[in-house]
Amino acid sequence: MILLYGADTANVIKEEIESMLKSLNGYTPTLGIVRIGANPADLSYEKGAIKKMESLSLNTKVFEFDESISSDEFLDEFKKINTDKNIDGILLFRPLPKHIDEKKVIDALDEKKDLDGISYKNIAKIFAGEKEGFAPCTAKAVMKIIESNNIELEGKNVVVVGRSMVIGKPVAMMALSKNATVTICHSKTKNLKEVCKNADVLIVAVGRAKMINEEYIGDNAIVIDVGINFVDGKLCGDVDLSNVVNAAMATPVPKGVGAVTTSVLAEHLVIAAKNKS
Repeated sequence: MILLYGADTANVIKEEIESMLKSLNGYTPTLGIVRIGANPADLSYEKGAIKKMESLSLNTKVFEFDESISSDEFLDEFKKINTDKNIDGILLFRPLPKHIDEKKVIDALDEKKDLDGISYKNIAKIFAGEKEGFAPCTAKAVMKIIESNNIELEGKNVVVVGRSMVIGKPVAMMALSKNATVTICHSKTKNLKEVCKNADVLIVAVGRAKMINEEYIGDNAIVIDVGINFVDGKLCGDVDLSNVVNAAMATPVPKGVGAVTTSVLAEHLVIAAKNKS
């Protein structure tokens, strides 16, 4: 079984970013990270994003707000960030606290700065199969890994386990745009093992540690594991790779899809700056 490490795809994206930056004539794009509170998972991703931006000589500005901020106050502050000409793209950590009207915040977000594809206009573009607009970074990272490893999706059976708007649904639409035959599975799917076993490409984003083993995977299948789980303090995916021997290729966790996500975020930032100029 060949392991598809994210670093290889990240290097391909880095070259694409460096090429695009040349067209900006010395302008340095700035990412605005917007966070309420200090959720450990958010802080971890933020640290990785800042490190990635620094490695590509891109700027980052963090806007941190206390969890006690009111919904109206946060919306006002967010609108200021959204209209700031010095901020080329925005990463908004979600879910927002329950007292914040998340819909109003998303409605206020300029889709041209929406680097993680959460605005309704960007979501609509993905479902319409349009090239413009930003897809959620993790879903795009899955597709980047597939493309950079020359995995052909046309005519293939692609099974997606998970139906979230962050990964499952958008990645299914993106695979469909590559002329794959796509099945979306979820907790109510009957005969899940049989459906998964028929997949040429199995994309797993269900959020259950080591749920998928060899019983779900057909011979010579390609397995993309998007799961991020912690078991006994260790990071693991939704796929139990130690019990998978029949797959042709698979992404590990860590060092798989997650390693590509911040690279996609950086790529989206440069595209946003390029589109503005």
